[in-house]
Amino acid sequence: MPSLTLSMKLPANAVIAREKVTDYLLVRQSRNDKSAFLEISGYLPANPDVLISDLVALREQNEAMPVDENQFGRYYEVVGVLRGPLGIGLRVRTIWMTEHLSGVTKFITLIPVETLNP
Repeated sequence: MPSLTLSMKLPANAVIAREKVTDYLLVRQSRNDKSAFLEISGYLPANPDVLISDLVALREQNEAMPVDENQFGRYYEVVGVLRGPLGIGLRVRTIWMTEHLSGVTKFITLIPVETLNP
């Protein structure tokens, strides 16, 4: 089994479920809300495709570090900066999982880190 410390690029066909963005990330939540953080840079429910596109670019431009593994799959973290429509940088951690059974890599969540000075 490969070491969990080697970084790698995630596959180009990694999946970002649109509902994860439209029904969770860009919608106010009573717990673990991410929408307010994303709104700082102009990511809004009216433009989910911008965030999806920027998440794809983040995955393509940055290395993934394995962080965990369980019976469902191997989890990876990709850290980087999103610059939304307002151009304000948002440092984020994104979590992805490659399922053991299907081999499909999926976007799991985004964790806000910090807002960068414009």
